[in-house]
Order: sequence, then structure tokens, then C-alpha cells
Amino acid sequence: MKLSELSVGDAAEVIGFDSGSDGYRARLLTMGLTPGTCFTLKRLAPLGDPVEIEVRGFSLSLRKTEADAVRVRRDG
Repeated sequence: MKLSELSVGDAAEVIGFDSGSDGYRARLLTMGLTPGTCFTLKRLAPLGDPVEIEVRGFSLSLRKTEADAVRVRRDG
């Protein structure tokens, strides 16, 4: 599933990135969203953009297009 499909409070693990998202992929990897990284969805703006996650002890806001590029597995 995509990161953008999670609900507030969901915990998940990054499993990869969509093909064709090379521009976003490099940026997201630099920000710490590497495969195997666990995070929690903290906030979602009313129109779904941006998305705030807590990853590696800090808050990170992503645009919806960036969140759409991240493939995740929901914990639970």
C-alpha cells in the first residue's frame, strides 16, 4: 500500500518506492525513509496535503505526491 493510504495513528514500515519516482526516491532516502524504517502517521491536513509522520525521532512533512511514491507495510 502507499503511505498516503494510511490513517492517522497508523504505524508502518517502508518497503520500497514506486517505479518512476526516482526524483522523490533520492530525496526521501536522504530524509531517512529507507526500506525497513518504521514510522507513525501523526497528522493529515484536511485536504490530504501535507502528511506528517514521525520517523527516527523527528517529525517529517511530506507532500501527497511524495507520500504516493512510498510503498509501506502497515504494522499490526
